Amino acid sequence: MGFFSKIKEALIKTKETLGRKIFEAFKAKDLDDAFYEELEDALISSDVGVAASEQIIEDLKQAVYKKKILKTDKARDELKRIMLELIDYEVEEYKYPLIILIAGVNGVGKTTAVGKLAKLFKDGGKSVIVAAADTFRAAASEQLEIWAERAGVRIVKQGDGADPAAVVFDALTAAKAKNYDVVLVDTAGRLHNKKNLMNELSKINRVIDREMPSADRRNLIVLDATTGQNAVTQTEIFNEAIEIDGIILTKLDGTAKGGVVLAIAAEQEIPVVYCGVGEKIDDLIPFSATEFIDGIFSVE
Repeated sequence: MGFFSKIKEALIKTKETLGRKIFEAFKAKDLDDAFYEELEDALISSDVGVAASEQIIEDLKQAVYKKKILKTDKARDELKRIMLELIDYEVEEYKYPLIILIAGVNGVGKTTAVGKLAKLFKDGGKSVIVAAADTFRAAASEQLEIWAERAGVRIVKQGDGADPAAVVFDALTAAKAKNYDVVLVDTAGRLHNKKNLMNELSKINRVIDREMPSADRRNLIVLDATTGQNAVTQTEIFNEAIEIDGIILTKLDGTAKGGVVLAIAAEQEIPVVYCGVGEKIDDLIPFSATEFIDGIFSVE
């Protein structure tokens, strides 16, 4: 199954909620206040979020007015265009060597996402090394080691409680010695002490800046799509600690809350770059904004 087919398959639950509600709203005969209220309720109730929903409705009203749209089918096309533009970010192509720091709270599938991302790069012909810098959570390194073995990539780790920055240093040293293309850094996901989290991530970043200053750097956060609006809050918190460049959205296939993609794009202005569409190691795929919106609007 191709990447685009996987996204459409993963969106079945979201399509049957958000897509269905949009479809029902556009059964209205008139583009009046009642229509816009029903459409806004459909967006908000599907975890698009209040701010994003209000922005989308306002943009739609302006488009309808400026283009003198009278028919709902034309307005539906405008809504689709507006929603696509909201999430269709242009993401700069990777350069190598590449260092990706993976952040996110525990329980969102962060370590699993690291393993799947390693496999994605490996399948693309890149040499990959993984740094097990989540030394706070018991057995995190062992879990990542299993995924690294499945992906066929090298892992650098130390014991539980080790200094995460020291693990990253070891990984970067190995990467430079063997000219690895990609370094993936798995980090701790505790939020109960935000100050410690920020200090830890800042220390890791300083090590990277010192050891591989010319490498392409990306900070990605892993979010669980099933948590809805909580994902927006998590993004905000981590973005304070490190500047987040993109999102890995896991469990997209298991939720009706796919509308959170629009909420994050509107409130945090951060693109989704990968999405998890299943349990298998090759079920983390590049995100396609076009396929995502097409999937939502495919309700008949």
